[in-house]
Amino acid sequence: MNLSMTRIQAILMKDYKEFSRNYAVSIMVLMPLVLAFLYNKSGANTINTYFLAINMAFTLVTAYVQCCLIAEEKEKNTLRSLMLSPASLGDILIGKSLFVFILTMVIVALTIFIVGYSPANLFILAIALILSTVFYIAIGTLCGLFAKTVMEGSLIILPVILIFGFGSFALALSSAFPILKIAEWLPSSQLAQLAEALEGTYTTMDVIIPIATIIAWSLVTWIVVGYIYKKRMVD
Repeated sequence: MNLSMTRIQAILMKDYKEFSRNYAVSIMVLMPLVLAFLYNKSGANTINTYFLAINMAFTLVTAYVQCCLIAEEKEKNTLRSLMLSPASLGDILIGKSLFVFILTMVIVALTIFIVGYSPANLFILAIALILSTVFYIAIGTLCGLFAKTVMEGSLIILPVILIFGFGSFALALSSAFPILKIAEWLPSSQLAQLAEALEGTYTTMDVIIPIATIIAWSLVTWIVVGYIYKKRMVD
């Protein structure tokens, strides 16, 4: 796959300009920061509380913004032009993801700082956070490909916010509703479990299983994104 840094950079700058002009989308980046501030002031200091704010940052910033940027391209009929341009699939997917990736890293770092969370092993957690970002960008891209307008994208992404943002709540209710135990394998739950394991004496499997699960979610979602994208090219 041939990649062009010039095309990727051009798509990155285009996304930045569209994001800065769309206040309905850009205002969402403040929501996780407000939530983190409220948790900090409330004195909540558990791993689940910290990662509720962090996972909300992933859903409200990464997935939501990515979905809306893709949907805006479709609404303006510029995504089809991009598909038919000399830019390769890699150029487009990387270019359309790079801005949101950078934005996510900034917001997640600020969320962690504001909420007052000090990871026991920053290196391992950073790897998991980066992999989680890749997954949420994929899920946001997938939702955006199904949306026809920004408004429709805002609605399509709501189940993602509820399922992945509040997965830990579903897990807490699993004793009463055993079917909710499936929430344990959500990327958001795995990320929180990894962080909790890192706070104590952890084994290699305590690290490998959550990271492998997040990677598996990412691979499957990106494969579906690639399939849907190519299908849209010939529709």
